[in-house]
Parts: sequence; structure tokens; C-alpha cells
Amino acid sequence: MDFLFDLWLPIVVSAVLVFITSSIFHMALPIHKSDYRKVGDEAAFLAAMRAAGVGPGHYMFPMCSSMKDMNSPEMAEKYRQGPVGFMTILPSAPVALGKSPGHVSVWH
Repeated sequence: MDFLFDLWLPIVVSAVLVFITSSIFHMALPIHKSDYRKVGDEAAFLAAMRAAGVGPGHYMFPMCSSMKDMNSPEMAEKYRQGPVGFMTILPSAPVALGKSPGHVSVWH
């Protein structure tokens, strides 16, 4: 185990260099650019969400209230017709930097 004591500095330096390099690549390359897409007719979509009273939280659609309902023909039809998905709604607030400049926080 003495060899680890002799190599601690190169190990730490290489870890820091890999972290910095990967951070630069992550910021410079458009790797995650296509992860999210814009909703078609965003204004009508947002108006419908406001009219439905959708508040902050995690949503699943279509949603059934029990496993019994999950096997019903009505639910099968809802899943067949679509859309099927999960949605996270954040509180209405401007995006603000939190305590750490690298962490964007919208939860107040």
C-alpha cells in the first residue's frame, strides 16, 4: 500500500484535470441539445394548462386510480390514443441562482 502514498499527487491531479476537461466538453459540445423539444403552439398549450389549474408537482397521464382500472378497456384505449407521459411542473417564478453559482434553483 506504500505505492498509493507515493501516487496520491498524480491521482488527485489527474482526477481534477479529467473533471475540468469533461466539464468543458459538456458545456462546449451540444450533447444534450436535443433532450428537450418545444411544444407546438406553446401559447395555446400554456393557456390550457392555466385554465385546467395545473399547479406545481409531478404528473402522469393518463392516470388511473387503481390497478383494477389499469386493466380496463377505457384505460387501454387512453394509452392507445396517447399521448402518454410524465410531466413536472415547477412553481411560477423567475429562474434565480441559488447558493452555488452552478446550481439553478426555481424552488423558493
